[in-house]
Amino acid sequence: MSYDLIVIGSGPGGYVAAIRASQLGMKTALIEKAELGGVCLNWGCIPTKALLKSAQVYEYLLHAQDYGIKVKGAEVDFPAVISRSRNVADAMSKGVQFLMKKNKIDVIAGNARIKSGKKVEVTAADGKKTEYDSKNIIISTGARSRELPSLKQDGKKIIGYREAMTLAKQPKSMVVVGSGAIGVEFAYFYHSLGTKVTIVEFMPNVVPVEDEEVSKQLARSFKKSGIEIMLESTVESVDTSGAGCKVKVKTKKGEEILECDVVLSAVGIASNIENIGLEEVGIITDKGKIVVNEWYQSNMPGYYAIGDVINTPALAHVASHEGITCVEKIAGLHVEPIDYKNIPGCTYCQPEIASVGYTEKAAIEAGYEIKVGKFPFSASGKAKAAGNSDGFVKVIFDAKYGEFLGAHMIGANVTELIAEVVVARKLETTGHEIIKSVHPHPTMSEATMEAVAAAYGEVIHI
Repeated sequence: MSYDLIVIGSGPGGYVAAIRASQLGMKTALIEKAELGGVCLNWGCIPTKALLKSAQVYEYLLHAQDYGIKVKGAEVDFPAVISRSRNVADAMSKGVQFLMKKNKIDVIAGNARIKSGKKVEVTAADGKKTEYDSKNIIISTGARSRELPSLKQDGKKIIGYREAMTLAKQPKSMVVVGSGAIGVEFAYFYHSLGTKVTIVEFMPNVVPVEDEEVSKQLARSFKKSGIEIMLESTVESVDTSGAGCKVKVKTKKGEEILECDVVLSAVGIASNIENIGLEEVGIITDKGKIVVNEWYQSNMPGYYAIGDVINTPALAHVASHEGITCVEKIAGLHVEPIDYKNIPGCTYCQPEIASVGYTEKAAIEAGYEIKVGKFPFSASGKAKAAGNSDGFVKVIFDAKYGEFLGAHMIGANVTELIAEVVVARKLETTGHEIIKSVHPHPTMSEATMEAVAAAYGEVIHI
């Protein structure tokens, strides 16, 4: 069977690339060894948000009195929470199946291996091998939970994000190793449902890629809620021989032993580039990533790679846009390379975190003279009325030319607010244009306008 395009891996990079290719008239096949939608739809973005919503609803019930409502006997049905999350994921996966049929894309189940001469060999579950050829091949095989030598996952006591989503019963205590997005989201989820949670982070701040003020605010909010945080600490070993886990942690003050039921390893991801034929074809990799140019072409003509297998931000929305850009370039359309300095990042614990562009520290290190504005949600009427006044919006501008360098937000629903800044930066909007754009009142979005006004000494409400 011959195709114009074969896409290997059906995550948010792969299935989006396949749909765009079909829209552009290419005969397209999508190869997937597990569930359609990849990790994002089945084991990542979507089911975790369902879990986090359950935790948020439970928190609302526990604090209903704050809103003048009496609720008695609210309790967590942990298996039902997990079941709801799986049902949401299944529904989304079925949605991708529908999109494949609608766009007349051939879905091939099995393990794919690329071969020279633009061929792909697929091994089905029964061991049968079938070879396909294609004018173009996109590798979008994603990533998995990274394992540390001192933290070998056994799937029961030392777990990764997959097991964290499907535990049969709720642990009484948990140590979360790593405080990136995955770590803090699960820390919030389990803590909200009543698990005693301790976060162990190697860096001096939680969510270390974020602006330092955001990191410190999240640490304050987490500690206030009862989550314990150990910074500049490393897990040396975990003893799982007893009923639970004994976690040996090296801190600045010395060694400490933490006892818990489960250890969640959230120390990043590793790309799935093994056993897919890269060496056979001669595709160059570097530090566990496939090397590509700005159009996602590898060193071998006709072979492309997108998403978590290349050295770009490992985010679903990035993979989707890479897939579209790659396919449109193959089709001969006029396309622009993705601006990786304008990629929003979102973390969905409570309070939420959203950011785009330079942090304050990075802007100074890049040589900019900057204007910084901040607006706290404690001064926001909507945030106060909603009972969620933790956090702030922080914006950074170049003092010389007015360029919108970055924005950093922490608070309720800020993941919905960040897109305004992404669009503003894409359009090269100045601060004064944001100030003069009338924002609706009362909304959380006013905080962006107010933060910009603060940067220019024009803020009204603080």
